[in-house]
Amino acid sequence: MGRLQEYQIIGRHLPSEANPTPKLYRMRIFAPNEVVAKSRFWYFLGKLRKIKKANGEIVSVNQIHEKRPQKVKNFGIWIRYDSRSGTHNMYKEYREMSRTDAVDALYQDMAARHRSRFRSIHILKVIEVEKTADIRRPYIKQLLVKNLKFPLPHRVNKSASKKIFSSSRPSTFF
Repeated sequence: MGRLQEYQIIGRHLPSEANPTPKLYRMRIFAPNEVVAKSRFWYFLGKLRKIKKANGEIVSVNQIHEKRPQKVKNFGIWIRYDSRSGTHNMYKEYREMSRTDAVDALYQDMAARHRSRFRSIHILKVIEVEKTADIRRPYIKQLLVKNLKFPLPHRVNKSASKKIFSSSRPSTFF
């Protein structure tokens, strides 16, 4: 299990006499715990609408679990991230067991390839790509081939390795 969980957070502006039933806002947020998820909710809602924690309230917080955690799935993730030179939009694909694993892999990948931090990455949308024709990236397409085999180049023969001294060098490529 990865370090991130997926939360659904529903919040709204505090009710007032002018607006007794304010509009509800729902977000799916990936965070390590509920406290960080709420914080990220207020961060994004403050950027999207004129609402902050002081004049708003959280109606509900639910943790979302994977429906089929044993099935390997392909995920497409749209992100927006801040680099040293500016803000960029990006689409990436991952082959993982769950949405949270795919997002965890995204954060690791962005840290490795782009030196991007957690705070500078905004996840816009995460979808499961069902059709193999919809997959865009070649590094995921190569894993969809029927009868896929991985080479095992360095095979050590157990019977040959029992002798301490041998007259010939053992072959590890079969």
